[in-house]
Amino acid sequence: MGWELHTIATFAGHRHTDSTLRYPPPWADLADKLGRGMDHIHAWRIGMLTGTDAATAGTPR
Repeated sequence: MGWELHTIATFAGHRHTDSTLRYPPPWADLADKLGRGMDHIHAWRIGMLTGTDAATAGTPR
């Protein structure tokens, strides 16, 4: 799923797409962070279902 450049420019309040292209894409790092977060959530859910230590791994105490 990608956004069309004109849509991003409009969303950002830019009149011209040249202004939008000056900024680095924030979604590049966001996709990696989301993937890591989902891995953590999946491990936690598996731990809860199986009763293993994975259920408490990485949770604050």
